[in-house]
Amino acid sequence: MAIRNIVKDGDPILKKVCRPVTDFNEKLATLLEDMGETMIAANGLGLAGPQVGMMRRVFVVLDQYLDDDDNEVEEIIEFVNPEILETSEETITSFEGCLSFPGRNGLITRPAYVRAQAQDRYGEWFEIEAEGLLARAILHENDHLNGTTVLDNANIFYEDLTAEQLQEIQQREDYE
Repeated sequence: MAIRNIVKDGDPILKKVCRPVTDFNEKLATLLEDMGETMIAANGLGLAGPQVGMMRRVFVVLDQYLDDDDNEVEEIIEFVNPEILETSEETITSFEGCLSFPGRNGLITRPAYVRAQAQDRYGEWFEIEAEGLLARAILHENDHLNGTTVLDNANIFYEDLTAEQLQEIQQREDYE
């Protein structure tokens, strides 16, 4: 496994639509392992193919939860050729960062729930339901596969706000 370079703001690859994965082989497995390692090393919650220069429909997200014994568990979930099947009408607004746009935290409203399907590294289909931060991460990374970034989704950025403006946002009913 290896840490890959993360593509940064200004690189045109971040605005392109990715191609589906058709070959489920060792090269794909290595890419997914490298992406997971790169995400963890960069303290991220997700990382998509174009963010490491690969124009394929793949991303990884970090799921953090408590198991039945109340132990903290961190699991990397790999998505190949993901499809969003359903989202909730209920939304949550929160500031969202991105490893490709360091220091740019945009205020983004996203569905509170998502149901998606994807293939694993072997080509087997699975379905996942997620809420809260995991749902936000899945939707954020899926956006990357379609050439959409935090700069496209946010009109307001944390670093551009006054303390008074930030306080007003935090008092909103849908702010998380």
